[in-house]
Amino acid sequence: MFIDMAKIFIKAGDGGDGAVSFHREKYVAAGGPDGGDGGRGGSVVFQGDSNLSTLADFRYKRKYTAPRGENGKGGRCAGKSAGDLVVRVPIGTLVKEAETGRIIADIWDNEPQVIAKGGKGGWGNTHFATPTRQAPRFAKPGLPGQELEVQLELKLLADVGLVGYPNVGKSTLISVVSEAKPNIANYHFTTLTPVLGVVRLGEGRSFVMADIPGLIEGAWEGKGLGHQFLRHVERCRMLVHIVDVSGSEGRDPKEDFETINRELKRFNPELSERPMLVAGNKCDLAEPEQVEEFRAFVEGRGYRFFPIIAPINEQVDTLLDAVTAELSKLPPILRYEPEPAERGPIEALERGAVKVDCEDGIFMVEAPWLERIMRTVDFDDSESLQYFQRVLIETGVIDALREAGCDEGDTVDIYGLEFDFVE
Repeated sequence: MFIDMAKIFIKAGDGGDGAVSFHREKYVAAGGPDGGDGGRGGSVVFQGDSNLSTLADFRYKRKYTAPRGENGKGGRCAGKSAGDLVVRVPIGTLVKEAETGRIIADIWDNEPQVIAKGGKGGWGNTHFATPTRQAPRFAKPGLPGQELEVQLELKLLADVGLVGYPNVGKSTLISVVSEAKPNIANYHFTTLTPVLGVVRLGEGRSFVMADIPGLIEGAWEGKGLGHQFLRHVERCRMLVHIVDVSGSEGRDPKEDFETINRELKRFNPELSERPMLVAGNKCDLAEPEQVEEFRAFVEGRGYRFFPIIAPINEQVDTLLDAVTAELSKLPPILRYEPEPAERGPIEALERGAVKVDCEDGIFMVEAPWLERIMRTVDFDDSESLQYFQRVLIETGVIDALREAGCDEGDTVDIYGLEFDFVE
């Protein structure tokens, strides 16, 4: 079964907790703290796999959790970091945030991409020893790993997309020019899934062709199979529109041509601007006058026309040469760029209570609503860091720290993020 949409929940591993431990050795007095740090939790990594062609595996397993990092130990022994959880998906899969539709990653090739980062391990009590606090009896817990629900959407990677009404010869053409073996029969919707085939025209001349099934009038609204598979056209560098010029099923070829073009435009306006060649199939069933009339109609709209008889490979090579020449002028297959997480105006952020406790000179901030905001902040990016600083000021966190007695130079801890307080 061809499955090209799936929704799953992913959870990166939590970091291991830091250890509270003190050095105990004969003849060594006051050995001091020696608690080790916790290990980092495993990340959830998506990797493209050319051996996969559908998202069917995600129909049965919908939750993926990476392992947790080990806790720290005495003797300054750090806990072991957990291994990453690698989730294999078909090449061409888009990973989107389910709630917002934001593109997180485009699995374009076999390069692994981190979708959810594992939590950092907590510090052991070794880190908290100071001249005035020589025996700290506390350590930091590990940070939680990222978790989110993601929408997987497969968009096939193909150079050329075959579009047209059912039963006009798209499957026949792809079976003639490539090694693809789609089901072929004289009735509508014989092809129930997109079919990919590699067209080889000699050394250094090859491209991937996709047969997109199920386009009829109203496809963009969900009629037929078109709504399910139109997304696979979006990556194609160019289109080949197959039309039954003979009108063997009682339809007007001109109306068919206009209808399919309208459906493409309604689904995605950019598709109407995609380079397109028109192939008039079943010329053996049409009168020469019909073919020439349709040629004039198509060329009058600015498209190149190629009459073919797909089953016997008549004039198909001419069409393929034109496709190859057109592809040489076009940019690579469309690749989607990741979209940054949206951060609305600070005044619109969800807020709640802020609790500040002082433990051995460290001011610990607890605010569950703030933890959710921190997941959207990249602390290695200066602009993102400035945004977080404004959040702390305008949501009252800084005021709460002042009320708790926090002064210049004191250490502040917000869910594992430590910094010196600066007025």
